[in-house]
Amino acid sequence: MKMLSVLPQQCLLLLTCLLMALEAVPIDIDKTKVKAEGHVEGEKVENPDTGLYYDEYLRQVIDVLETDKHFREKLQTADIEEIKSGKLSRELDLVSHHVRTRLDELKRQEVARLRMLIKAKMDSVQDTGIDHQALLKQFEHLNHQNPDTFEPKDLDMLIKAATSDLENYDKTRHEEFKKYEMMKEHERREYLKTLDEEKRKKEESKFEEMKKKHGDHPKVHHPGSKDQLKEVWEEADGLDPNEFDPKTFFKLHDVNNDGFLDEQELEALFTKELEKVYDPKNEEDDMVEMEEERLRMREHVMNEVDINKDRLVTLDEFLRATEKKEFLEPDSWETLDQQQLFTEDELKEFENHISQQEDELRKKAEELQKQKEELQRQHDQLQAQKQELQQVVKQMEQKKLQQGIPPAGPGGELKIQPPAEHKAADAAQHPAGGDQPLPPGHAQEAAVRTDPVHP
Repeated sequence: MKMLSVLPQQCLLLLTCLLMALEAVPIDIDKTKVKAEGHVEGEKVENPDTGLYYDEYLRQVIDVLETDKHFREKLQTADIEEIKSGKLSRELDLVSHHVRTRLDELKRQEVARLRMLIKAKMDSVQDTGIDHQALLKQFEHLNHQNPDTFEPKDLDMLIKAATSDLENYDKTRHEEFKKYEMMKEHERREYLKTLDEEKRKKEESKFEEMKKKHGDHPKVHHPGSKDQLKEVWEEADGLDPNEFDPKTFFKLHDVNNDGFLDEQELEALFTKELEKVYDPKNEEDDMVEMEEERLRMREHVMNEVDINKDRLVTLDEFLRATEKKEFLEPDSWETLDQQQLFTEDELKEFENHISQQEDELRKKAEELQKQKEELQRQHDQLQAQKQELQQVVKQMEQKKLQQGIPPAGPGGELKIQPPAEHKAADAAQHPAGGDQPLPPGHAQEAAVRTDPVHP
């Protein structure tokens, strides 16, 4: 769940407008009044992981495109619809040869990486005859039909895939959080079933006490309201609350000076509010719930402020939001402990799903146990047959010895030759007419003398 606590800082801009940083206008403020140092000009701001499985490829493509002056200028003048529609992708034909060559190399590396992932997956299930080309179709962030060169279609597919994936990212986070909460409640109830009545009442009382303790916290300001921003201005920035200025506030918290408040920069504004409700030292405070609360706050502000729905807040959008009535007179924010996160029906359905999974795992475990027992039985049977054969061979050898038959070797040959065979072997070694073998060279002479003489 830790992974779900961070949403990409500039990724959405990268995906929808390829992370081209714009220089912000300097502002005049008394830096001596600010407690913490802001972003140092020229310092590189590291972008957090987007959570996408092709995150590294995405970043590398953007880094290469940023080196082309023509493409960078086109991007700065393009609006979000031109980028999403694929119009900007066609500008790829005009970038320098060096940039295109580097993009080709990046694509080949990404295709090779995906093929390795496919092979590893197939190997894990003992599959053979892998059709890499067919399996590459499941990856929608590149054109698999052309694995060697990076074309405008590749850039278009990369933008659309990443935009779509990130639009579903928050939804997935909410779903995972809901499952997390239901699992917590399920495990709590299952634990209570194991207790006797007295211990169960004691545990229930402790649970209610912790809920009450968690809910006892200061008022949480509405995210994005004047009260909430002024609190950041005073406590985090160290500035006089009576001198609060929305324009100055925006530029103070535009950490990377790109002219936008992106999602992570917005989420950082809610830390003071979250600290009112959550403390990692307290048993009753769940840090997973804190990150869900942060996500809800950011989504709320985006819905209220982000006019063109590009998931970025411009200075103009921010200033317009400060002129609304809701900015000045908002209601207090309802935290997660004040809301019903799931119904009993949803919990019951979730538990049924868990029960089904447990049944499937139990059946698989039983099947594996049966296979193990069968293999053990076959092993024991083979061992018994082996011992039986060894015993039979041993008995046969003993019987042969009793009958005066020499024992046989492993291949059935006799280990000891009978006396008659010894004589036959000696006769083969000693030719007729002599008891001793002829010295070397005499055999040839004898053969010469016995040859018939021809005229």
